[in-house]
Amino acid sequence: MASRSWSDSSKVAVSMLLVQAFATGLQLLTRVILGEGMFIFALMTYRHIVAAICVAPFAFYFERNEIAKVRFSISIWIWLFINALTGITCAMSLYYYGLRATTATFATNFLNLIPIVTFVFAVLLRLEALNLLKRAAKVKTLGALLCIGGALMTSLYHGKSFYIISKHRVHPAIGNEPHNWTTGTIMLSLSCLSYGSWYIVQLKLLKIFSLRYWSTMLTCILAAFQSMIIGISMDRRSSAWRLGWNLQLLTIFYSGAFATATTICLLIWAIAKKGPTYPSMFNPLTLIFVAILEALILGEPIWLGTLLGTILILIGIYSYLWGKKKELTETETDAVELPAQSAEVSSAKSEDANLPRDIESN
Repeated sequence: MASRSWSDSSKVAVSMLLVQAFATGLQLLTRVILGEGMFIFALMTYRHIVAAICVAPFAFYFERNEIAKVRFSISIWIWLFINALTGITCAMSLYYYGLRATTATFATNFLNLIPIVTFVFAVLLRLEALNLLKRAAKVKTLGALLCIGGALMTSLYHGKSFYIISKHRVHPAIGNEPHNWTTGTIMLSLSCLSYGSWYIVQLKLLKIFSLRYWSTMLTCILAAFQSMIIGISMDRRSSAWRLGWNLQLLTIFYSGAFATATTICLLIWAIAKKGPTYPSMFNPLTLIFVAILEALILGEPIWLGTLLGTILILIGIYSYLWGKKKELTETETDAVELPAQSAEVSSAKSEDANLPRDIESN
């Protein structure tokens, strides 16, 4: 029994490592093709068409019975549209512009801030209580502050630069492209805000449309449509939308098939096995993988400020997740204890009620 349990845990852990590997590959490939000048909204349009096609078989097979019972109201379509707009069209386009202006390591740092931004939004909207009298809440809040401090350090302080390989071996796609740290930081910060609002939107969408695969597929279709409309309004040249047999085409299929469709399926399976906080524990690994591979493959330097900020963010995110997990555990314990206490009180009352009868019978 223990062997089987260990095997299941190992499978889930390996699946989460695969998710981080897919994310790492996507960051590096995207950084290169954006450096080569690919139009961002063309990339987003094609990526989510591929993602919708890849998710479709799962939606039609696993949710074929449930979808027949769904009545697609105007409210559902509005929330699906908002879901696509906040979580993909705005968040991803801003992230890509920020990525192109900075580095993959710097941009990935901001992805670790998304749970913190979501937490702040949830507190402001009173979707989550902030009880600083409990230890778990204090640790969670401290983790959030450390993450914010780490993000400020990576964006405001660079310090010395370190090269794992020679600085003369920078990848040609990014070698002549100057970094714009101010613009990149603003774009990445706005992307975090958009992602944070997307998680809040998810709460509403899941209440009225709980089919995850169908929701993902339709969201990808709407996001592709939104990206196409915005992209055409910005650049109608055929050269901006043309694809060839090159790295750009590979990145589109990779991002749609692996970084979107396969990742979603693995995450849903892991959440079902281990709970919602388990997958997020692996997210900081992407930052480590990207930093090392970007320095080795693309020849980017590792900045001291980025390194120190990364350490703060890693400590902060794990503190936040620990506090969050502890809170959930305490909530579940309280929920179990309350019915038990009610039963004990009810039993005591019953015994007290029967006591006079016993005395009379004696």
